[in-house]
Amino acid sequence: MIRIALVGSIGSGKTHISRLFGFPLFNADYEVSKIYRNDKKCFRKIKRQFPKINFSYPLKKKQLIGCILSNPTNLKKLSKIIHPIVRKKLSLFLNKNRNKKIIVLDIPLYFENKINLKNDIVIFIHAEEKEIKKRLLKREDYNSKLLRIFKKFQLPLDVKKRRSNFIMKNNFSNNSAKKSLRYILDQIKK
Repeated sequence: MIRIALVGSIGSGKTHISRLFGFPLFNADYEVSKIYRNDKKCFRKIKRQFPKINFSYPLKKKQLIGCILSNPTNLKKLSKIIHPIVRKKLSLFLNKNRNKKIIVLDIPLYFENKINLKNDIVIFIHAEEKEIKKRLLKREDYNSKLLRIFKKFQLPLDVKKRRSNFIMKNNFSNNSAKKSLRYILDQIKK
């Protein structure tokens, strides 16, 4: 099985590009949102971790954002609860797709959480900063302070870029992205 992982800046278009591959896809952000909506055991752990915060089930994004903004170290505490659950879901995904030729991993903290394997194909998604900012501003839950907290939690982009096998420029055009994907897949199959 070939594991293709996408890394890059928040808002660079990793999720959109990961879907263009058409292979089985593990999207960590999607899994986290499902956990917040459906996992009562996780909810109880978060309530115990933050007894002074009035969380309600299912967990709402606004509540979590408020928790993180009130104290940036809360992001680490939340991650210690969430990441083991996401790892289990990743393990189930890998087991379910073990006979597939190629799978795609869209995991924002791919390097940071040491999910990377030696033979993984890592693609760094590069987008212009002004385009990223424009896209982020369109998001309903955009918060510049929260974005800075998340970025402190991640490896610098130049480190991710150096550790990648391919750098794909994303100009947010499907035609351009598909052409780049075909080129990368041709290189992988050689």
